[in-house]
Amino acid sequence: MIRRWFNIFFLLTIIFIVSSACVNNNTVINNETADEDSVEGIDKIMTGFMEKYHVPGLSLAISKDGNIVYAKGYGYADQSKKEIVTPASLFRIASISKPFTSVAIFQLIEAGKLSLNTKVFGDSGILGNKYGKPPYSTDITKITIQELLQHTGGGWSNDMSDPMFTNPTMNAADLITWTLNNMLLKNEPGTTYAYSNFGYCVLGRIIEKLSGIKYEEYVKTYILKKAGINDMAVGGNTLADRKTNEVIYYGQGGEDPYAYNIQRMDSHGGWIASATDLLKFTMRVDGFPTKPDILSGASLKLMTEPSAANKNYACGWAVNDANNWWHGGSLPGTATEMVRAHNGFCWAILANTRTWQNGFTEDMDQLVWRVLKDTTIQWSTKEQL
Repeated sequence: MIRRWFNIFFLLTIIFIVSSACVNNNTVINNETADEDSVEGIDKIMTGFMEKYHVPGLSLAISKDGNIVYAKGYGYADQSKKEIVTPASLFRIASISKPFTSVAIFQLIEAGKLSLNTKVFGDSGILGNKYGKPPYSTDITKITIQELLQHTGGGWSNDMSDPMFTNPTMNAADLITWTLNNMLLKNEPGTTYAYSNFGYCVLGRIIEKLSGIKYEEYVKTYILKKAGINDMAVGGNTLADRKTNEVIYYGQGGEDPYAYNIQRMDSHGGWIASATDLLKFTMRVDGFPTKPDILSGASLKLMTEPSAANKNYACGWAVNDANNWWHGGSLPGTATEMVRAHNGFCWAILANTRTWQNGFTEDMDQLVWRVLKDTTIQWSTKEQL
């Protein structure tokens, strides 16, 4: 129970805030005009955070004006084998999976296959009566695509009863049926914000229904390929499922990083990626003129417009009045953040642990903001990969 509440706390905190680790002499994307002192300054900030919170491994990538200008791995992907983290290391990204799902939905909207107002369940819903035992309650048949994207569907929130962390042997289809049959909504759809992993699980099934292919295949074909990303995949559940270049995950406070059904979490929290992969994605949906976006300007505006129920969350992205967009992620053995900042910078930070220690989430959020305050760093104007 305590672990679940920590998971909730971590996610909500990162939405509303914009063994000692070892420094490795592994790949660094060198800035054209940055001196060694500047790079050492970045290292000091990262390793200080890792030492304070006992982070075994961390990966950082930063882009500016459409170019990746810095990427480096710190610490260990595998402590026992002293396998170091590199910019190519793959980490579970947890809830950073949600922006990918949101972009996929907006692509289908642009293709004319649905709208934000499309109903989800029931005779007039995109999924019809496929899941659960109809007739559904009135409120369930009111739920729209927009409400699932904005976490205002009326229930199934990331609390002690989060359906995504129940019935671990069920596949997604069976879990949706079980949830519709056994868990009533708590609020009228559209009225209340309640962060819902289950809602994004349902969105994944909508993508499959409309595209005719599996969710993972759709994202790889229509999003990742366009962004030049080759190594992202939905992760496995166990250590034996570890993929090439994937890190090992380390629990703190008794947490088991391999206790959850990660594959079933595909569309809300199942992807693995490198930090540079996340930047390649972010730079293709950032609304900046530096690289062509894979969504229209109108779609990007809708995707990042907050709901009436929560001014800091839009459709798969946390947002604020400063025009920053971001998302964090948290699982046992995983802490992540992906940011599109208003000033032309984007960044991704991936760690292979999380901790209950006070200040962890806030400090992680501030790492790159601290780096950007260093005016002595002269960032490259060219792609460094």
